[in-house]
Amino acid sequence: MSDREISYDVRVWGVSKRPWASGAITYRVRWVVAGQTWHDSFRTRALADSFRSELLSLSRQGEPFDVATGQPVSRLRVVTPSQSWYDHACAYVDMKWPHAAGKSRQGIADSLATITPALLTSTKSRPSATSLRAALYGWSFNARRRAAGPPDEHLRRAERWVAANTRPVSDLADPAVLRPALDALALRMDGKPASASTVSRKRAIFYNCVEYAVELGHLTGNPIASIKWRAPKITEAVNPRVVINHGQAQALLAAVRQLHSGPPLVAFFAVMYYAALRPGEAVDLRKDALSLPKSGWGELYLSTSAPSAGRSWSETGTRREPRQLKHRGAEEVRIVPCPPALTTILREHLDEHGTTPDGRLFRGVRGGPLSESLYGRLWAKARVEALTDEETASPLARRPYDLRHAAVSTWLNGGVPAPQVAAWAGHSVDVLLRVYAKCIAGQDDVARRRIEEALGDGRS
Repeated sequence: MSDREISYDVRVWGVSKRPWASGAITYRVRWVVAGQTWHDSFRTRALADSFRSELLSLSRQGEPFDVATGQPVSRLRVVTPSQSWYDHACAYVDMKWPHAAGKSRQGIADSLATITPALLTSTKSRPSATSLRAALYGWSFNARRRAAGPPDEHLRRAERWVAANTRPVSDLADPAVLRPALDALALRMDGKPASASTVSRKRAIFYNCVEYAVELGHLTGNPIASIKWRAPKITEAVNPRVVINHGQAQALLAAVRQLHSGPPLVAFFAVMYYAALRPGEAVDLRKDALSLPKSGWGELYLSTSAPSAGRSWSETGTRREPRQLKHRGAEEVRIVPCPPALTTILREHLDEHGTTPDGRLFRGVRGGPLSESLYGRLWAKARVEALTDEETASPLARRPYDLRHAAVSTWLNGGVPAPQVAAWAGHSVDVLLRVYAKCIAGQDDVARRRIEEALGDGRS
């Protein structure tokens, strides 16, 4: 331990309670070693109090603390020998794979493939950036493909080089090693700045991967929690320019109906506009989820979604993998109102096009799950037919997903209470108001009138 910088200048703060938007609560212990602040979080107050008491006891007994990690020196001795970052990242992928959705698997691989080139120990005989990316993203961090072996010798050589030239996980305790890895998250492959939401998502995955190293004993604490590095500010709000009005929506649905292969998909776009379904939820919508009167208001009972992640990332090798709703348990159901216009459209769809043998309302060209490319091409053609040249060139309803934004905005502007809108849309209230704040029309005028009333007419 003689090569470590130690300090007896230790202060331990009290336990603080930290509520999260998801409803979870954690308890944070914060302490300072030689002016550097460290913290660790626990699921219960009892665990946090126990850890805090241990730190206080060791400090009072004259235990030195390691400046680089913030840990008592005695705790450093129990750390298990560190494996390489590459081996740990593969182990993390394998741990996450069975329970993650296809999109999540894809996001994990993308993040780790971005970070790993910043954690290399050598540049000698280094493969090209393209080869490294292909080996890491396309094979190493895909558990199913890695089990089958590299498809060619070129990828095999790149994988062997990376495996032999990545740092030990324990090196992440050194800020000089950790900071370049975090900086790599802020750039795209072409070297241009990545979006704030992308950086934030990748940092969260990196943090969780390092947390797994702590769990396995390769690190004594998560160094990312203490390094002074900030991700760009996230802009989550929906751009009001993408939101269509009711007249534009009707014109777009009419344009879809006139296109070749369009009539069977009118209802597909309609459920996103009138009921705020996500595309994956609409793709997997089934007849037994519909409660439709002959006319008037009905209801949709949503319990599954089939987001598209690609064959490489699904457990079954198909592009879509049906699973529970986003942010919901496997048995949870989201009930969404079906307005009269949508009731009519859905009844016409069932009469004219029926369902697949397993009850799905919408199908691909050969009867399989509806593909993004098919409905994306139809939507692009419908925009050209239904919108003006200026509107077509604008962001207005550029993606089918923007129909969902229009639905939520319509509910909010119609005066439906935010908690009810959040329940229908499958959001938390906090996320709903943060994402759609700029799409709530008419609030400025109301606020100005109230200010005028409060100030009077200005006459003495």
